[in-house]
Amino acid sequence: MTKTGFVFANLFRKKTRTILTLLSVIMAFLLFGLLQSVNHIFDAGADFIGATRLVTQARVSFTQPIPLSMLPKLEAVPGVARVAHMQWFGGVWQENTPLFVFAVDPVRQHDVYPEWVMPDAQWKAFANTRTAMIAGRNVANQYGWKIGQKIPIRSNIYPQKDGSKAWAFDLVGIYDGSDENWQKQTNTVFISHDYFDEANQFSSGRTNFFMLKLAPGADGAKISSTVDKMFENSPDETKTQTEKDFNVGFIKQIGDIGMIVRWILFAVFFTLLLVVGNTMAQSVRERIPELAVLKTLGFSDGTVLGFVLAEATALVLVGGVVGMSIATLFGAMIEKGTGGQFALSVNGWVWMTGLVAIALMSLAVGLLPALRARRLKIVDALAGR
Repeated sequence: MTKTGFVFANLFRKKTRTILTLLSVIMAFLLFGLLQSVNHIFDAGADFIGATRLVTQARVSFTQPIPLSMLPKLEAVPGVARVAHMQWFGGVWQENTPLFVFAVDPVRQHDVYPEWVMPDAQWKAFANTRTAMIAGRNVANQYGWKIGQKIPIRSNIYPQKDGSKAWAFDLVGIYDGSDENWQKQTNTVFISHDYFDEANQFSSGRTNFFMLKLAPGADGAKISSTVDKMFENSPDETKTQTEKDFNVGFIKQIGDIGMIVRWILFAVFFTLLLVVGNTMAQSVRERIPELAVLKTLGFSDGTVLGFVLAEATALVLVGGVVGMSIATLFGAMIEKGTGGQFALSVNGWVWMTGLVAIALMSLAVGLLPALRARRLKIVDALAGR
């Protein structure tokens, strides 16, 4: 029998115990893979290098409206090529299905976001139709919307002037993404800001944030600082950041996702450490006489230590790789099932973190039992002491 075969034979001496422990490891690393991919999305740092757009919002929160009168001042900042703006609508489809709906200026939106592609006739209809709306390809396919339909959408924030929260819009266009990555993000609905501003009961002449399209070679960090200093100590102080940072911060409004994920993973792996550590300790206790026999046959203390560590490593490695593989498969299924609206990618970075976790877990659960086996004295073991 080879050394590898000997390790696996010892590992599966108690098949039921080993299989249950292996399932625990698989589930732990399945959660690890999925949650780490989520954590990686939210912890991704901002970088002004290569940024093509910045987002300016109220310093306190993007939910606090800022005046549209800022627009010409922002467009006059050196390095800013064009400015668009968005107002969060708070849309609800049918009974209680939330929609990402924003009120925008159609022409400016088209200029600032060339990644959204749509026939020119539909862009013109969006600009010239008072009650127009356009929908992303994903959301239109999801709800079966067709161009020419009148789409009823409720707002959970803005009633019309008559007090009704039931709005109706004419679907004049369905936009798509310029490439595969942008196509996955076509889950937003845009309505005309002029109509919204005129018809809603509360808000007038204000918006939630501005999108600043940078001129080629413009220094994003410098422009961000310039914009915020321009409105410093005014009633409408601003916070300007990269579009990437803004999108992450937008979703983080529901809570500190990174911290939640880390605490969940801590609880999962602390429990796993106890379960697998107990399995290895019990396995070594049951085989003390056999380990003594190995030493009697000439196996060194280091070799016996290596056998026990190899068992722990094999158990965690097999469970970890299987769990991470299932997480990768689930991530792809989630992305496909949501039409790319939630791109959960268990990528190379997540796998690298998982392999490090496997190595550390193997050492943590196997080291103490292995050291006990190494220190084992033949006479005491055979005598049952």
